[in-house]
Amino acid sequence: MAESKAPEEPYTLSFESTVESGGREVVLSETYFYPEGGGQPADRGTIDGVRVEDVRGTDDGVVHALAEPLDAAAGETVTGHVDRTFRTYCMRAHTASHVLYGAGRRLFDDLGYGGFGITDEKVRVDLTTGDDVDDEALVELERLTNRAVWESRDVSWETVPREEALSREDVAFNTKTEEGVSGYDRVRIVTVEDWDVAACGGTHVGNTREIGPVTVLERSNPGEGRTRVEFAVGPEGIERRAADRRATLAAARALGTSVGGLPDAVERVQRDREALEAEVSDLQDELVAAEVERLREETVDRDGHTWLVGSLEGLDANELADQVRSLSGEAADVVALVSPDGTLAVGTNGEVDAGDVVDDVTDEFGGGGGGSPTVAQGGGIGADADEVVRFLRGE
Repeated sequence: MAESKAPEEPYTLSFESTVESGGREVVLSETYFYPEGGGQPADRGTIDGVRVEDVRGTDDGVVHALAEPLDAAAGETVTGHVDRTFRTYCMRAHTASHVLYGAGRRLFDDLGYGGFGITDEKVRVDLTTGDDVDDEALVELERLTNRAVWESRDVSWETVPREEALSREDVAFNTKTEEGVSGYDRVRIVTVEDWDVAACGGTHVGNTREIGPVTVLERSNPGEGRTRVEFAVGPEGIERRAADRRATLAAARALGTSVGGLPDAVERVQRDREALEAEVSDLQDELVAAEVERLREETVDRDGHTWLVGSLEGLDANELADQVRSLSGEAADVVALVSPDGTLAVGTNGEVDAGDVVDDVTDEFGGGGGGSPTVAQGGGIGADADEVVRFLRGE
């Protein structure tokens, strides 16, 4: 089976070859189109002017799926043209993944290579490590990667016996790749000069300077102990970096500081916000306490029991429940508090069933709820707080 020559000669973009089988599924005697595999997408281009829609490796050779049948029979010579822009992008992106992994070797312990993929917009590398890949590590990963790009390190590739490749501790294997080499006698090794060595069958540039700037975009945890790092090369990376720069400058300007002063300025704003939140909370507590004192003076008698009923703003369901627990039996036999959002909390000394009180309200106004005989809650009540208060006071 003839294999693609693209990995060994990635800069060859035009070639002549003989048709072995034609139609829309074309097999050539030799090809420089890269078939999809190993996380790298298939090359784009044309064969005798017909658009290549897909390229895949099969037992019968490299199959070129065309947009329409090729007007050439078996034995005829055709010309292939690989799309230069997309091939160059894939070469840069694939090599960048090796450089980023090499940077990871210098940052993390017990680093493993768990996966890789290229799309038109970005590249992903899945790392396995017990270290925390936090924001600082992500910044350092990008810095080291771009430093290696700037240093113009040579990139080379060779094919070695399988056992030799597996015995070398410096060779990084994609988990799936390492499992897959069992069927091959020889393994292709890609080396970034004094930086990284990996088993890989993709297309690469000859020197890291051809990669251009690398911009780390995001990190995530797809599971299985992996950390996924996504980055961009080329225009996407440049646009993202420009957008981040604009946002950083705007933030610095809004805070009245320089870019370098942003961390201190943000910390100052956070402290001020926390102080204001604490002040607001204290004022809210004072308002609630004052309103509760007012309600203590306005209790009503119903069926031989004292009722403290009112509405309180600024409390969630749990805080309302805490209030009725502390007041019931002490301020009144029954305490019923309503919030403007239709939440009700009822606490009693046990002589009146709190759940029955909630049921009476929801039967009248809608909603639902439940609880124990001494503390119950309701929600979704279809009436404003004042109307519910009047109902509970028996007015």
